[in-house]
Amino acid sequence: MRFGLFGTGPWAHLAHAPALAAHPEVEFTGVWGRDSAKAAELAGKFETRAYSDIDSLIGDVDAVAIALPPDVQAPLALRAAEAGRHLVLDKPVALRTEDAEAVAAAVAARKLASVVFFTRRFTPELDAFVTEAAATGGWTEARVDHLGSIFTPDNPFGASPWRRERGGLWDVGPHALALVVPVLGPVTEVAAMAGPRDITHVVLRHAGGAISRLTLAVDAPEASAREEAVFAGEAGLLTVPRARWSPDEALGRAVDQLLAAAAGGASPSCDVRFGADVTAVLVAAETALRDGVTVTLR
Repeated sequence: MRFGLFGTGPWAHLAHAPALAAHPEVEFTGVWGRDSAKAAELAGKFETRAYSDIDSLIGDVDAVAIALPPDVQAPLALRAAEAGRHLVLDKPVALRTEDAEAVAAAVAARKLASVVFFTRRFTPELDAFVTEAAATGGWTEARVDHLGSIFTPDNPFGASPWRRERGGLWDVGPHALALVVPVLGPVTEVAAMAGPRDITHVVLRHAGGAISRLTLAVDAPEASAREEAVFAGEAGLLTVPRARWSPDEALGRAVDQLLAAAAGGASPSCDVRFGADVTAVLVAAETALRDGVTVTLR
């Protein structure tokens, strides 16, 4: 399958470009970026072509992988889907529910394959855990603490304007939701409260009645940074395992799922429909924070 990559930032270098270049069933056709010099540099590194025109790259491929901020990604993904291209998207799909829904609708209308790169969901450890936990059932609660400190000189993601503006809710919140929603079910109610720095506390009610509590930050004090998650219920306590951090390998598995779906197989569990549902929860949490209310979904 011919792939075009949109984006030239750290994530394109760490995950997308190496995964596409190494995949045996992918022809890495080219790269487009908002900075033409960076596009040329990335294309040269992975022996592909730098494109200066969005539609030219879309026209030359069967699928696109996007490593761009969500507000840039959404209209580009819609453009590619309307042209009949399969999609590998980053999380969150968009910053507005209606934009994410538009992409999901375009994918469904054209029977395209899609996958959203919730990174650790594409590791063997997390994939096996989610499958087992969902099959076990009987969970009444979950707790996810995902707090990092990215605004340090050695962290490439700290230079990202959208992460600085939107904080942990939008950056690591999608990862937390990609863990709890498949196990506890769709979210029906959202409440939230802001803490010091950018720490956000989110409480979710799920369709089966279970409650999950998310503590999220990308600007936490370094000494308090942590990534922990546990489910509790009739089966007792189940701690989520740590997954090995290898984003290019995880992106390769996401591409595997896209290729299988495009060939007529099942849609990935983390497809754009799921990604749009995650966006709706994040928007609801943002509303809950701003207005001091509990937001009902569905």
